[in-house]
Amino acid sequence: MRGMTYLRGLALSGFVALASGSALAQGLEIVGQPVPKGIGFQPASSELAHDQQWLDHMVLVIISIITAFVLGLLLIVIVRYNSRANPVPKKFTHNTPVEVAWTVIPIIILIFIGVFSVPALKKQQTFPAGDVVVKITGNQWYWTYEYPNEGIGPYDSYMIGGLNLGGDGRFNEQVEADLKAAGYSKDQWLLATDTAMVVPVGSKVLLQITGADVIHSWTIPAFAVKQDAVPGRIAHAWFAADREGIFFGQCSELCGKDHAYMPITVKVVSPEAYAAWVEQAKGGNVVLAEAAAPAAPTALASND
Repeated sequence: MRGMTYLRGLALSGFVALASGSALAQGLEIVGQPVPKGIGFQPASSELAHDQQWLDHMVLVIISIITAFVLGLLLIVIVRYNSRANPVPKKFTHNTPVEVAWTVIPIIILIFIGVFSVPALKKQQTFPAGDVVVKITGNQWYWTYEYPNEGIGPYDSYMIGGLNLGGDGRFNEQVEADLKAAGYSKDQWLLATDTAMVVPVGSKVLLQITGADVIHSWTIPAFAVKQDAVPGRIAHAWFAADREGIFFGQCSELCGKDHAYMPITVKVVSPEAYAAWVEQAKGGNVVLAEAAAPAAPTALASND
């Protein structure tokens, strides 16, 4: 059964790859990618991500002010009220103004944060009809994509050089050559996949996310999308990318021994390129011989 699944996925991947060359040969910029020693966000590339990052920065400012204030109070107490400077301490049990202040001020701060965070959360959880609908299925250890409204797929997405494509999970010259053939560099090792989810820039993309075996999690940080893929359940998420490019993510729910080899690639292209890709990709015949061609599994992920 697993062999049949692999051949089917390879065939469909090959078909989509062969069908998409002209639509995606446009030198897309790699936008959403983790960087070594990075501690910040990936570039915000959707309205949801802009809201998320603005909220994070706003809360960080508030927390920094509170932390500085508390540290200042501690320093004052240490210097002014130590046993040497204050050998006879005062004795009291209550201070009504202080008690009212430390109750009311945190309430005001939480209300202030809620005024901005609740609408952002509501926007994230209010799902549009979707200009594009993509069904995403998490498998051990690859993703399957289907465009039900366009009649595309399902097709599988495997990590370049990963175990499902005959690799051993190690970086070597063959993997580097496969990445190069797909338009990537070794910096995209563990990130780039043989096929990608393709969507048009500016369109609302509704995601229908589920799992085929265990719980996975489909995540693209640059879009502020993270949704568990649970077997037997369809969960929803959405985004509207505001720039073209290639965006990477990872399965974010521990799903077994090859969890680390389950990346996600999303290509955001122009509406014209997307329309051309749809016309070429839907309703075609899958030919295993074509899918077995060396360049076929990586053509869709090409960054040329």
